[in-house]
Amino acid sequence: MPGAAAIDGELVGEALSCRRGGRLVFAGLDFRLTAGGAPLLTRVFYSDSGSEAVEIALKMAYQYWRHRGQRRALYVALSESYHGDTIGAVSVGGIPLFHGTFRDLLFQVEFATCPARAKDAGAAAAGLEAVLARRRGEVAALILEPLVQAAGGILVAPPGFLARARRLCDQYDTLLIADEVATGFGRTGRMFACEHEAVVPDLLCMAKGLTGGYLPLAATLVREAIYEAFLGEVEEVKTFFHGHSYTCNPLACAAVLASLEIFERERVLDHLPQKIEHVRECLRKFAGRAHAGAVRQCGLMVGIELVRDRATGEPYPQAQAMGASVCRRARLLGLITRPLGDVVVFMPPLASSEADLEAMLAILYRALLLETEGGEPA
Repeated sequence: MPGAAAIDGELVGEALSCRRGGRLVFAGLDFRLTAGGAPLLTRVFYSDSGSEAVEIALKMAYQYWRHRGQRRALYVALSESYHGDTIGAVSVGGIPLFHGTFRDLLFQVEFATCPARAKDAGAAAAGLEAVLARRRGEVAALILEPLVQAAGGILVAPPGFLARARRLCDQYDTLLIADEVATGFGRTGRMFACEHEAVVPDLLCMAKGLTGGYLPLAATLVREAIYEAFLGEVEEVKTFFHGHSYTCNPLACAAVLASLEIFERERVLDHLPQKIEHVRECLRKFAGRAHAGAVRQCGLMVGIELVRDRATGEPYPQAQAMGASVCRRARLLGLITRPLGDVVVFMPPLASSEADLEAMLAILYRALLLETEGGEPA
């Protein structure tokens, strides 16, 4: 277990000293997205969770405009989005079940239609542009989950929407925050989902896969121009005042370095295309079942929507909790997964072999049939 070994090594090596921790972080965790070999996201602010990485991005965007002499307190987000459970992240969340209780506590946000609900990328972008045009000069940032709105039910945006959103942010002079907490580190088939459409955001949030799941660590990456807006004389008080007790913990940083080493040494990304295609083939049998509605996939992110009537799209009654029932059955059969309402989520480890993937999906298929049709697979 390389991650655990790296953590043990840091403990032995007096990782808790500030000097050692700082050297490990700044020498080893210089994350950069590049285009044509030139670094574009050049500065990193570390934190502890995806929610905090988003919180930092939102605060940075607001303060960036303040330093430029503008007060922009409005954010634009997508309906059915999820960005975390802290107040700022909840403010830009678009799922009433998770966020509705706290609406009175939240700041001003305008929501554009979920792109997965639009007929194509053009229609989705038109809805977003209408919001940005109406509130031009007021918007601090657009925040989105690139390609996939994960907690919304694995909602996959139409191809081209992300690139259009980037162009619209440039056109209407606002920042783009990409929340890659769920989609980053190979989950969509590339290291970051933004790479699929050659998009570089102004701020990028990452967590989850960052440490391979061993310890909490998150990061917010920014363009150099945003970093430079916070530079100045002491009396100008341009500092970004944000920091928590365990930010940039050196043990977590050791886990990140070990995880990234595995990505490179085992060529994890190179092996993903054939695994993704194998999952796609295995999912074909789900699509024909009477109670399987939409089957959505982006890389190794899969959502299987359960419906009472496939022909009409009629959902199951909420009280029936069919998604939870299928997941409980799958657990009894040997597979741990989770529901998002009546969407069953399949997000296997990137290290899974094709045989592993096939076996896991066979369990899920059996669980689905047992709970929705009352019988075993033929």
